[in-house]
Amino acid sequence: MKNNNKINVCVMGATGLIGQAFVNILSSHPVFQIVSLTGSKTGIGEKYRDAINWKLPLAFPDKAGDIIISKPDKKSLGNRGIQVVFSALPSDIAGDIEDDLRNEGFFVFTNAGAHRYDTDVPILVPDINPGSIKLIEEQGFPKSGFIITNPNCSSAGLSVALAPLKRFGIEEVTVSTYQAISGAGYPGLSAMDISGNVIPHIEGEEEKIEKETRKILEIDPEIFATCVRVPVLYGHLETIWVEFSGSPCPEDIQKAWSKSVPEFNLPSLTSRSVEYLTGPGYPGNHLSFRGDPPGMQVYTGGLKKRGRRIGFNLLVNNLVRGGAGGSVANAELFHEIYRGSK
Repeated sequence: MKNNNKINVCVMGATGLIGQAFVNILSSHPVFQIVSLTGSKTGIGEKYRDAINWKLPLAFPDKAGDIIISKPDKKSLGNRGIQVVFSALPSDIAGDIEDDLRNEGFFVFTNAGAHRYDTDVPILVPDINPGSIKLIEEQGFPKSGFIITNPNCSSAGLSVALAPLKRFGIEEVTVSTYQAISGAGYPGLSAMDISGNVIPHIEGEEEKIEKETRKILEIDPEIFATCVRVPVLYGHLETIWVEFSGSPCPEDIQKAWSKSVPEFNLPSLTSRSVEYLTGPGYPGNHLSFRGDPPGMQVYTGGLKKRGRRIGFNLLVNNLVRGGAGGSVANAELFHEIYRGSK
């Protein structure tokens, strides 16, 4: 499983946008190293650097450039000492493939939504609900493989911001998301659809936010979500109103965020889960790849109070915190808790 004291991993769907984010993060990771990449049929047999249309606003990771794109073959993965698989596959094909890998003993960390609502599969956010990782034991671990999912991109940011506020009694959440076009994948929306335009509906997004936020936070408030696609490249901006049973003031909310320190010191987590920014116009999409590590910070701003409701704005990087980075952090948490279990 290990080579040069690092854990060998495969990234499935490595040529897509989320796949690119996985490769970028894992190419210089202190625990994991990429030894296998899978991609679309047209790229099989090519070097990654030749098969990829690199779209991230970050330098291409040369360490991964010479890896040959291959088919997702279980026997080949096993022969190369791989047990950890990161999945950036589209949800419509991910389910059966991920099931098959789990049944063969692989540890699958997936960004796809095919298994998010399975009762024995955690929607894991390590700095919010690390205890939910125990659900893998209901899947049969350590005698078998498992699947761990990360949330939908918008749900990830919302959950991170709401988790420190649970103490005030969350009764109702109204959230509107303004989601970047990179959230539609590549190739995604045509320029004719999105240029100078917003699209006031994203298929399935509202239901994901409502279901996933409840599962992650283990609370059951009313959640009213509206999701809009906007013509920006990266980052999902959210405007949020929360009604509380208690009576927190904006200063209470800001203080709660300032204390949002992860329980586990993982390489992919920021030192504080939520960073509040003062001043008009914050947070903005230009901050999407800021922070340490880049793209993992959830930013908030614009706190205001109306009766029992608190309003604020939020920015989450949809490819990193809401995508590959969240999944890599899940694998880091597994390694931290179950190191040497199999």
